[in-house]
Amino acid sequence: MLTRETPLQLDGPSGALEALYLPVPDARGLALICHPNPVKGGTMLNKVVSTLQRTARDAGYSTLRFNYRGVGASAGSHDMHMGEVDDAEAACDWLHAQHPELPLSLLGFSFGGFVAAALGGRLEARGQQLEHIFMVAPAVMRLDENVPLPQTGTLTLIQPEDDEVVPPEAVYAWSEALARPHELLKVAECGHFFHGRLTDLKELVSERL
Repeated sequence: MLTRETPLQLDGPSGALEALYLPVPDARGLALICHPNPVKGGTMLNKVVSTLQRTARDAGYSTLRFNYRGVGASAGSHDMHMGEVDDAEAACDWLHAQHPELPLSLLGFSFGGFVAAALGGRLEARGQQLEHIFMVAPAVMRLDENVPLPQTGTLTLIQPEDDEVVPPEAVYAWSEALARPHELLKVAECGHFFHGRLTDLKELVSERL
C-alpha cells in the first residue's frame, strides 16, 4: 500500500491551499483531517494530525490534510473563524470529487475540531451525509448557536483529562448539553498534544473507523 502522500496545491477561497493527499487502493472511505490553531503554530504536519492521517490510512481511507490560509505555502491570511471552515470546505470538495462514491469522514484536532464540526454542519446542509466525525481535544468554545452541527454520522469526542490548552470541563459541559447521540472518551494522564499517548489516540480512533 502507498504510504507517501502527494503534495498538492488546491484552489481555495483565498488562493492556493497547500495539501497532502494519499489515495488508497480500494479505499473504503475518505478522510479529511483539520489541523490546530494556526496562530499558535498549528499546521498539517502537527504530530496529532499526522497520527490521525496514518490511522485513517491504515483503516483503508484515502486521506487529505491541508494548511489553512496563511499557513505554510497556503495563500491568504488567518481568519480564525469561518475563513478556515471555507478552506476546509474547498479541500473537502476537491477530495470528494476524486471519489464521489465513497463515504466521507472528518477528523479535527483542537481548533481543527471546531473546523471539522462547522464543516460537517455545512456539508449536511448541502445534502451530504457523513460517516464519522472525530473531534480531538476540540475547541468547543468556538462553537455556538450560529454554527449548525451535523446530525448524521457517528460523532466521537476524545478529550485529554490533563489538557492545558482546551479546558476539559468545557468539553465535558458541551458534551453534556449536546442533544445528538455521540461518544465522549476521556484520556487519563494526558495533555493536549498527547505526548507519549499517540498510540492510545490511534487505537481509540482506529477502533471506531
